[in-house]
Amino acid sequence: MKLCIITHKVKRGDGQGRVNYEVAKEAINRGHHLTLLASEIAPELENDSQVNWMEIPVNGYPTELIRNFIFAKKSADLLKKSRGIDLVKVNGAISMAAADVNAVHFVHSSWLRSPVHISRNRRDLYGLYQWLFTALNARWEKQAFQTAKVVIAVSEKVAQELINIGVPRSRIRVIVNGVDLQEFAPGIASRQKLGLPENVTLALFAGDIRTPRKNLDTVLHALVKVPDLHLVVVGHTEGSPFPQLAVSLGLNERVHFVGYRRDIAEIMRAVDLFVFPSRYEACTLVLLEALASGLPVITATATGGAELVTPECGVVLPDSDDTDALATALLSLVSERILMQQMGQAARSVAEQHSWTIMAQTYVDLFEELSNAEHRSHPDLSPSSRSLPLPFGATGAN
Repeated sequence: MKLCIITHKVKRGDGQGRVNYEVAKEAINRGHHLTLLASEIAPELENDSQVNWMEIPVNGYPTELIRNFIFAKKSADLLKKSRGIDLVKVNGAISMAAADVNAVHFVHSSWLRSPVHISRNRRDLYGLYQWLFTALNARWEKQAFQTAKVVIAVSEKVAQELINIGVPRSRIRVIVNGVDLQEFAPGIASRQKLGLPENVTLALFAGDIRTPRKNLDTVLHALVKVPDLHLVVVGHTEGSPFPQLAVSLGLNERVHFVGYRRDIAEIMRAVDLFVFPSRYEACTLVLLEALASGLPVITATATGGAELVTPECGVVLPDSDDTDALATALLSLVSERILMQQMGQAARSVAEQHSWTIMAQTYVDLFEELSNAEHRSHPDLSPSSRSLPLPFGATGAN
C-alpha cells in the first residue's frame, strides 16, 4: 500500500505529531510506502528508503492562520502531483484536499461554544483573532469531515462532538491516543532531587495555567478544604494569575509552582495522585501518562479521555466547577493510602491497553481494510485523482 499522511509534524515530542510518527513507523514495519506531506519529520523517517518526504515550509509566514492556509494550499497541490497513492490520511481541515481517513483531535465547533474559549476571556485584538480562527475552522472542518470515508475520534467526547455537527455515527471510529509505557511507568523518584516537598501527600496538576481552561482555580479552591494535601503545579507561570490566587487563599506553603518541566515522567513517579478537572479537553495525553505512571486520577467529564478512568482507578466528576465534589474526592483518596495504591495498580492496567504500539496497529489495520476495499471497488482510482478542493483549516486550539 502507498499511504499519504498530510500533517504539520511527524515526530516525537508533539502530541499529534507523535500519533502520526507511531502510525508511520507501524506502516513502515508492515512494508508499506509512505508519502509525508509535512513541515517537519523525525530524522529517522527522513532517511528511511520507504519514506518520501515532501517538505512544506511555513515558518516564515506571520500568524498561525496564514501558515495553515499556505500549508493547506501547498499540500493539496503536492497531492495532485503524487501518483499511485492508495490512501490519504489527514488531521481535521488541515488541507484543501479530500482524504480517505480524517483523524480528529479537536472539534473547533465545540471549542467555539465553550464558556472558556479565549475570546470570552480576552476582549481585545488577540481575543478577536482567536474567535475568527476558531469560527473559520469550525466551518471548514465540517466540509472536511463530510468527504472522508472514516472519521477517527481520539476520544468518546470527540465522537459525540462529531455527531453533534452532523457526522454519521456509522462513519466514526474511536481510536484513543497512545502512551509510552516505558517512559511513563510506576516507580520511585527522589523528591529532593526534583525540588518537591518530602513526607507529605502530593498531588500533581499539569497543563497551561495561563488561562482558566485547565481549571486550576477550582483545584486551588478545593485544596483549601483538604488541609493534609500538597499540590505540585507544572506549567508556565509567566502571565498566570494562579500563583497569586494560591497566595490569597493561604496556600502558598502547600502549592508548589515548578514551571514548565521536561521531566514530567519523573515527577509523576514522585507524586501520589493526579488531579485534572479540565473545563474543556478533546483528548489529553497527560491523563494517559498519569494512568501509565500508576497514579489515581481525578478528572471531569469535560475532559476528553475521561471515559478511560474507571471507578477502580479514579474519580470522574460530572461538573468541572464543583469545588465541594472535588474536595470530597481528594479527601477520600488522601485519607486512604491503601485505596490510592489499589487505584494506582488499576490505573496502570488501563494504560497498558493503550500503548503507542496498539494504537498504531489499529490505525494501520484500518488503512489496510479501506485500501483493500477500494481496490476491489475501483482498481484504477487513486485518492489523488479523487481529491476535492476544500477550505483550509487547522487541527487544534491556537
